[in-house]
Amino acid sequence: MQAAPTPTAHPLRRFLILAAALGLLWFFGYEQWLAVDGRLDEALSVNITAASAAALRLLGFSARVDGLDPRLLLLNMQPVVIVGNPCNGLVLYALFAGFVLAFPGPVRRKLWFIPLGMLAIYLLNIVRVGALALNHLYYHESVDFNHHYTFTFIVYGCIFLLWMLWARRLSGQPPITPTPPAAYA
Repeated sequence: MQAAPTPTAHPLRRFLILAAALGLLWFFGYEQWLAVDGRLDEALSVNITAASAAALRLLGFSARVDGLDPRLLLLNMQPVVIVGNPCNGLVLYALFAGFVLAFPGPVRRKLWFIPLGMLAIYLLNIVRVGALALNHLYYHESVDFNHHYTFTFIVYGCIFLLWMLWARRLSGQPPITPTPPAAYA
């Protein structure tokens, strides 16, 4: 006698197929075209730099964008952070949106949750760049470690929490409960 398929097999298969399709779309759309063109990445890097400088000014710091390199953040007229294309958050937006799109749930909820989550990631990236600038100014020795480990852990941790919020609360999917094994007679 063959065992009946588990009720979660179909949604898992759907998720994996959609995730693979979105991964291919990202590979061909971004890696083969947008990244090569560079304008989207450049615009986002420049925007993150300017927004981080503005946030630091709101907090009372003397921050501005360099006149020659719009991706270079200055604090007290000292260069402190260059927002490179790999650090502008674009990949994180795509990763976040791809997960939510692939995960089962009503499209109506996805239409507000994806932009809201991307805004949260954007704001978190502004805070990250500002914090790295302050880190560079006040404790330069730890910038490399904080850039590669501390802030990576924090940003990915926040994205994971957003995913969990979607998967457990907002997707509208019933929680997965293990089915007890069949009794043998």
